[in-house]
Amino acid sequence: MTHEYVIVGAGPAGLQLSAQFRRDGRDHVVLEAGPTAGTFFRTYPRHRTLISINKVHTGSADPEFNLRADWNSLLGGDPAELFGRYSTRYFPAADDLVRYLTDYSRDLPVIYNQRVARVSHDREFVVTTADRTFRARRVVVATGVSRLYLPAGIPGIELCERYDTFDTDPASFTDQRVLIIGKGNSGFETADALVERAAVIHVAGPHSVRLAWQTHYVGHLRAVNNNFLDTYQLKSQNAVLDGTIEQISRRPEGGFRIRFRYARTVEATREIEYDRIIVCTGFRFDASIFDESARPALAIEDRFPAQTSAYESTNVPGLYFAGTVTQQRDFKKSTSGFIHGFRYGVRALSKILNQRHHGVPWPSRDVDGTPEAITDAIIARINVTSALWQQFAVLADVVPLTAPSYLEEVPVAYLKDGGLGDGPVLAVTLEYGPGHDQVDPFDITVPRIAENDAAAAHDASYLHPVVRLYRAGRVLAAHHLAENLENHWDLPAVHHQPLAQFVKSVLADHV
Repeated sequence: MTHEYVIVGAGPAGLQLSAQFRRDGRDHVVLEAGPTAGTFFRTYPRHRTLISINKVHTGSADPEFNLRADWNSLLGGDPAELFGRYSTRYFPAADDLVRYLTDYSRDLPVIYNQRVARVSHDREFVVTTADRTFRARRVVVATGVSRLYLPAGIPGIELCERYDTFDTDPASFTDQRVLIIGKGNSGFETADALVERAAVIHVAGPHSVRLAWQTHYVGHLRAVNNNFLDTYQLKSQNAVLDGTIEQISRRPEGGFRIRFRYARTVEATREIEYDRIIVCTGFRFDASIFDESARPALAIEDRFPAQTSAYESTNVPGLYFAGTVTQQRDFKKSTSGFIHGFRYGVRALSKILNQRHHGVPWPSRDVDGTPEAITDAIIARINVTSALWQQFAVLADVVPLTAPSYLEEVPVAYLKDGGLGDGPVLAVTLEYGPGHDQVDPFDITVPRIAENDAAAAHDASYLHPVVRLYRAGRVLAAHHLAENLENHWDLPAVHHQPLAQFVKSVLADHV
């Protein structure tokens, strides 16, 4: 038997895609290596608190708007079965997510304890586990980034403990000198957990700490994990080291010695001794399951599969990807590495597959072709949309101008590549302005664009709507809507009227 699709992985992305396939009547099966759904989250994060927010009380009854503050719920399931029923904590426990995913997976065609050993291709895909073989016309890999990423070029790094396996009991670090390699959330999460027991903790890496509140990339250091910075700056025996580790070696009497090259001090190199070293340098995609006939090209230091704008392998037709691995498309720029981002990418993937392989056009709703009607549709949508809010600059709502209708959540890159044809369209995104990540948001001396300043909207740095005219992948015109403190882009003179005038001019000049 040959399935239409085999999905590899029953994590959040694989489960949501399965729910979409079930609703669309697609023949498929989901293969999961573990005994339950969400196996990854049974181990990670190691200290068991998620950094994905769970704001249950928003003051709104609009389910679409509320997803802006719900970073854990999947789409396509029972609307009443949202993650907020499992926890009301703002930063919930990882075990609550596992419970949620387990319940979401009920009635989906998931086969557990089926670790994929090999994926090959010969006229069709062949997916082999320890005791079974599955055939499919197309494969969607939703396994996440399951292997620890070890940076190259650090002799002796193999001697260190690893984030994925080290003993997390703080008591075992009592009165010890500890080095943590890696300045991301896993590194600072670990440092924060050890502060009460370790004598000295250093967190090291070649780049400066990047704070999520400044860059707007939620994978950079989050406030929930940055207590350690306080212990450093207030001189509590801890430190953040900027530079590179050139050598790690064991000391005859126990512990380790490193040779460290500073990035910005007069002292170029220094030898420092530690009792324990933990590597917290992130994760990467595991490509070992693919044989030569189906091995995808890799990107970004081989950490992710290289993908087209349709989430398809750049070199293996029919091999698609879903979930956190799709961050290769917007690495450290948007949110595809996280549930609240990739859940919309998964929904877009299902629409792309329907369009490409099943003759189903992108879903749309009718809209009159007048400037007023198009403007009303855009204004109504941008004030509630969660998809454009979460996947800023990555997803767009689209209004084809030659046959007016309204299409939601189209990947911008897919649109540019002609996925919806080459006719004139308006594409609506939410975006931060250029250079937004270089501005300290708490520095009141930095000049700001006045709120609701329509004339200066194109210079806005905060999140705001942008409407562009595309034809054949090229931008022919653009209109920015003014910033608003509470993200209400519906003021008649500030937002509605300037947009209506822009739409009117576009229709006059390009249709």
